Amino acid sequence: MILDWFIELENSLRLVPLGIAIGIFLLFLLFRKLFVKYLFSFLMRRMERSDIAVKVLEAFHKPLRAVFVLLGAYLAIVYYAQEHWMILSVIHRLFRSGIVIAVGVGLYNMSASSSALLERVGKRFGVDEASMLIPFLSKAVRFVIIVLAATVVISEWGFSINGVVAGMGLGSLAIALAAKDTLGNILGGIIIILEKPFSKGDWILTPSVEGVVEDITFRSSKIRTFADAVVTVPNSTLADQPITNWSRMGKRRITFTLNVAVDTEPNNLRSAIERIEQYLMEDPAIDPGTIMVRFNEIKESSLGIFLYYFSKTVAWKDHLTVRQDTQLEMMRILAEEGVKLAYPVQRILLENDHAIEKSDSMI
Repeated sequence: MILDWFIELENSLRLVPLGIAIGIFLLFLLFRKLFVKYLFSFLMRRMERSDIAVKVLEAFHKPLRAVFVLLGAYLAIVYYAQEHWMILSVIHRLFRSGIVIAVGVGLYNMSASSSALLERVGKRFGVDEASMLIPFLSKAVRFVIIVLAATVVISEWGFSINGVVAGMGLGSLAIALAAKDTLGNILGGIIIILEKPFSKGDWILTPSVEGVVEDITFRSSKIRTFADAVVTVPNSTLADQPITNWSRMGKRRITFTLNVAVDTEPNNLRSAIERIEQYLMEDPAIDPGTIMVRFNEIKESSLGIFLYYFSKTVAWKDHLTVRQDTQLEMMRILAEEGVKLAYPVQRILLENDHAIEKSDSMI
């Protein structure tokens, strides 16, 4: 009775072929571990002198592991279901699609912005590390890889790509109109990268935003403002606007008017101006090319000393330190010369008593 049941179970499940199929799958799992532990490590040691070879191996590391599992499952199912041609047809397509996806993932990993291949291309054409060309090119290559892999997989399952393209032609006009802004943003991004009005990490000012450039994508650029918010600006907008790149300043301007008391003696004022100008000329943190210290304003409540000079540093924090040090020194010079800073003054005119009595009698 038990023997009959076992024979019936074996005939229905085909236990021997099933065991062999499981054995094939487990064997390939073992091959995967051996490959990772020995063969891959051996190849990495042999090719460690070649950066590109190492990057290629690292990019295809996980896809190759997945291929071993996929190949083992494919051979096991083919062996077990070799009489079922409909199942095998689906399995063949799944296997080929899986191989295409694995290769696509490997190429996708290779096209990272930090890949040795793209870095060498950038160095060959003189692209600096701060340029956004390499990240932009990486995104473009990855997009092409995804499209090609998807196209091959779709073709493998019997869908006609030619028919899809022909069908898209019927609505090409509507698509072109809808994608006009997107295409303009992509072209704007290419113009920004080629003309290099700014690089990643630069501090820029436009009519719409001011901040530090963080990234540029196909459609837009990301700029972090000084309020620590990220503003996404379409590339077409940036390409059409005037852009001030503060990071490319050779020096940074300091200009203001120093208001002193209106009753300051002319000789004291002249001496203070000459000493301030001499101090700025000798300060190593100040650019000596353009320094102007001039008495240029006479107001009702103050006298104005115009100051115009440049700090050698353009970093905001260091620039503020230079500005602070120079202004403290100016206050010391003014104090030594007996020149006081102006403060708000309001004059009140009082009429004499006779005028007040006259006005009272008129009332």
